Amino acid sequence: MNYEEAVAYIDETPKFTTKNSLEHTKECLRRLCNPQEKFRVIHVAGTNGKGSTCAFLTSILREAGYSCGLFTSPHLVEINERFQINEVNIDNDTFLDAFHRVKALSDELVAEGSYHPTYFEMLFLMGMVIFAEAGVDYVTLETGLGGRLDATTSVENPVACVITSISFDHMQYLGDTIEAIAGEKAGIIVPGVPVIYDGNNPQAAAVIRGRALELGSPFYEVRAEDAEILTNTKAGIDFCLKNEYYGNTVFTIPFIAKYQVKNASLALKTMEVLKESLPVSLENICRGMAGTRWQGRMETVLPGVIVDGAHNEDGVAKFVETAAHFQEEYPLTLLFSAVDDKDYTDMIRTICGKIRFRHIVVTQVGGYRMVPAQKLAGIFRDLGCGSVEAVEEIADAFEAAQNARGEDGMLFCVGSLYLVGEIKDVIRRRKND
Repeated sequence: MNYEEAVAYIDETPKFTTKNSLEHTKECLRRLCNPQEKFRVIHVAGTNGKGSTCAFLTSILREAGYSCGLFTSPHLVEINERFQINEVNIDNDTFLDAFHRVKALSDELVAEGSYHPTYFEMLFLMGMVIFAEAGVDYVTLETGLGGRLDATTSVENPVACVITSISFDHMQYLGDTIEAIAGEKAGIIVPGVPVIYDGNNPQAAAVIRGRALELGSPFYEVRAEDAEILTNTKAGIDFCLKNEYYGNTVFTIPFIAKYQVKNASLALKTMEVLKESLPVSLENICRGMAGTRWQGRMETVLPGVIVDGAHNEDGVAKFVETAAHFQEEYPLTLLFSAVDDKDYTDMIRTICGKIRFRHIVVTQVGGYRMVPAQKLAGIFRDLGCGSVEAVEEIADAFEAAQNARGEDGMLFCVGSLYLVGEIKDVIRRRKND
């Protein structure tokens, strides 16, 4: 198979397989000669902020001179984004080599009457092969869904487990209470391995703490009041982490959303906890924080243009918090879309209730999950937003929104990771023309 055929094969995988057990994933790793044992792993779970926290950790480790792999999901434009080596997406040949290894294993298992690896399992196995072949020192490993039964939890010896903020999402799989969801996320905790976690939700924190105590794992809670934000501008945020280890050090992150301070604080606490086994200078930590790049989460893609993949209750609330901060200084324009398995009416109600917009452009994304632009626009109008237009084609919608922003305003593109991916693809194609 060539690269395009390999990607198509992976995309087709959900049609002929079901969720497999962790023992199945471990058996696959064994047959691949346990590639995950050739590097050290920092395992990250949570509802929101996993990718950003992974990016902060990876950037710090890179500044310290370590070779790093980064495994994340979902991708925004191309599937190679899920595998980074030293902060660069893998090339097609590397992808294809790993695919052929995992495809051969899949064929072998099917011939034996066993199960075919799932979509995510195939990608995870490919990632482990890719990082082992590259000879990286560390891999920052983001869970797919949940934690307890996630394929990534087949890695049995991480150096640290990190759990980011927990809120309601994927409730059909993870449970309909915060405690149940936290229990699934806490499934990544390993006996004796330190766990660093977001303690801002008391119910979630109690579950994580209880699991850590049960397994004899050292635990370290990070809360919002542990950090002090000094400045929050269009250029980024300066903050201090108020603890003895970091003292009065001022950290700079190149993101405008206050919630990124929580993710950055988790990364900083992780480096503090690992300081004996993973020594990194304060200078390298500061440079790593300032140089962190992460796609699709309050990311400035053009001057005055921010994309954010907020697509659940907590993500939208955090978007609103950021937009409210900037609407006092700049007129705001919104480009919005959502897919049909999200509560888009409630998302729109939250946005309209808190933010004033110069103009709103609504478009449609997500293939078979698409919500028609006119339907979304109607909801905005019903909720009292006056200047609203529906534009079906993404490129045209983005152009209309940019024009509406003008030279004095800010444009936020929000509602779906699909929307973020489409916009970044539009920008990339324009640069290449």
